[in-house]
Amino acid sequence: MIYLDNAATTLYKPRAVDEAVRRAMHAAAGYARGGYAAAARAGELVYGCREQAAALFGVRDPARVVFTMNATHALNLAIHALAKPGMRIAVGGYEHNAVMRPLTLRGIEPAVLDTPLWDAAGMERKAREALAAGTELFILNHVSNVFGFAAPLDGIAALLDAAGVPLILDASQSAGMVGIDVRRHPCLAAVCMPGHKGLYGPQGTGILLALDDRITAAPLMAGGTGSLSEEPRQPDFLPDALESGTPNVPGIAGLAAGIAFVRAVGPENILAHEQALRREFVRALEREERIECFSGAPQTGVLSLRVRGMPCETVAEELARRQVAVRAGLHCAPLAHRTAGTEETGTVRFSFSFYSTARTAEHAADLLCKTVKNL
Repeated sequence: MIYLDNAATTLYKPRAVDEAVRRAMHAAAGYARGGYAAAARAGELVYGCREQAAALFGVRDPARVVFTMNATHALNLAIHALAKPGMRIAVGGYEHNAVMRPLTLRGIEPAVLDTPLWDAAGMERKAREALAAGTELFILNHVSNVFGFAAPLDGIAALLDAAGVPLILDASQSAGMVGIDVRRHPCLAAVCMPGHKGLYGPQGTGILLALDDRITAAPLMAGGTGSLSEEPRQPDFLPDALESGTPNVPGIAGLAAGIAFVRAVGPENILAHEQALRREFVRALEREERIECFSGAPQTGVLSLRVRGMPCETVAEELARRQVAVRAGLHCAPLAHRTAGTEETGTVRFSFSFYSTARTAEHAADLLCKTVKNL
């Protein structure tokens, strides 16, 4: 199988990830709930992952690394704490449903920065206008899961720093690929990410970098933490304030191994590899005039395309028959498609990882061109 759906999940992981999960399954239990060897081992594994993540993202206090089930869970924690009905909230034009649905659930209709694909300068200009209109909270998708368009984080964050407006950053498609240093921008209140994409960890893992103390004060869930068990109220310190129930210790152990891999290779090298494959893939498709690629800059290793006269789902189904794994449709991000003008058709998405190769990308391009000709 040629796997090119890494924007959903990086299927192929470093061997160390699988080994770490297996070891934890058999040797770690009772996290924060016992003084025996297996509980101590669980504590070491979890804290070790906090330290790995803190080092990767420039977080001074590892306690601010909060483990979640996925990026959606992390975003819900941050939005629950910071987004209140009646607030003026602005979002980028390429947000995922993991942002838009929690806002809708709270009766919040945000202002949307409606800017064309690849227009980073226009996005900054719209952000400036939103701040002038009284925006109190900003939520930004760092990299579009549909198009790989990288938002101008530094420029927008600089505006928010100057205005004193907090930012929730959705790093679902950037963590592990695009360098993020939380020390650069005081406006960063929360950074949310999955463990199973660019961090090469197992599914069922995620991270919230809880940088604003208001998040600590407004937990989404309450329950057992292994600390202050005599108190009826949730602990008010991190990470316990936001981590109720037994954590996914085997998953977190695997995530630590994935983050160690990313740190060893370097996010900049992973990004360069994926970008090179995406560029070669686009060039290989130029021979088929019916294929419309959404390619520009700044762009990561994610590519959306359409085939004129063919439904996107049909293209994906035919590729699946040829053992090429991609995703078609709206990708849980109808706002992104609305902004880009592809809402009626959707797109077929190809997304590369560090384990993708030039040979498999070339083979996938050949199979796509043959599919288009045959249909």
